[in-house]
Amino acid sequence: MKARVLGSALVALAFSAALAAQRESSPPRTADGHPDLQGFWYFGSATPLERPKEFEGKEFFTAEEAATFERSTDEHRGDVLAVHAPEWLDYGKHVGVDRRTSLIIDPPDGRVPALTPAARARVAARRARIQNSPSDNPEDRPLQERCLVFGAGPPLLPGPYNNNMQIVQTPGAVIVLSEMIHDARIVALDGRPAPPAAMRFWLGSSRGHWDDATLIVETTNFAEAVSFRGSDDRLRVVERFTLDGPDRLRYEFTIDDPTAFTHPWTGAFAMTRTTDRIFEFACHEGNYGLRNILGAARAEEQEAARKR
Repeated sequence: MKARVLGSALVALAFSAALAAQRESSPPRTADGHPDLQGFWYFGSATPLERPKEFEGKEFFTAEEAATFERSTDEHRGDVLAVHAPEWLDYGKHVGVDRRTSLIIDPPDGRVPALTPAARARVAARRARIQNSPSDNPEDRPLQERCLVFGAGPPLLPGPYNNNMQIVQTPGAVIVLSEMIHDARIVALDGRPAPPAAMRFWLGSSRGHWDDATLIVETTNFAEAVSFRGSDDRLRVVERFTLDGPDRLRYEFTIDDPTAFTHPWTGAFAMTRTTDRIFEFACHEGNYGLRNILGAARAEEQEAARKR
């Protein structure tokens, strides 16, 4: 009798442990049953977008290589003359936990695919226009200088600072708020179609759906002036958000633009939950760079007029 009681207790204990483990491994859910991605997430990283030449053919760092790379990268960044004071910068100091040598996971070489001939010509023309622009008006300058588009995605990528985002969910939409330039993307989940091709947006138009535990977001209809690594107005970005644990979010993005890149490419990295606040990014209010560019152009014109 005692053996049966003890055996039943052990079975019950084992069942409780298994149930607890299952609950631990299952992502938290919202009231409508989908994984709860809400909260603040940090994605600063020392892992470069593209694989460095010295690690060609090597997909992963060893532990020793990762430590050396992190140290040398941090030292190099400290020597770079930056627009902002060093205390403003918040580069990630560590490579990802998977120790990949690049954020790009496809193609296997960890590099951005080559641009098409048409895209190369377009990029060269854009650079020449910026370099030779008379800077008569703010509209002559690039979007980043004008604080219109500046790293808010899609896709999201680690940068020198403001590597934080917030996710808010409702049954019909998901909001992705980026600390960089405080832009918010509203991702419709109600099955509505993408807007007509003639309608264009700085952050594109995002539509999302759930595939089991993964939120998949497809963004199209980017404004013609928006360019990511040489993309054009046919840019299509597909993002995947998946909870790997209560405090870890896997983020994956695929760039598909057949008239700009010779083939699609994909990047991935992990975000970690944070309790840090997201602060306002007062780009317009402190945009002394643009003011100085326009002021310098006027000074050059006045100097040229005096010499005539």
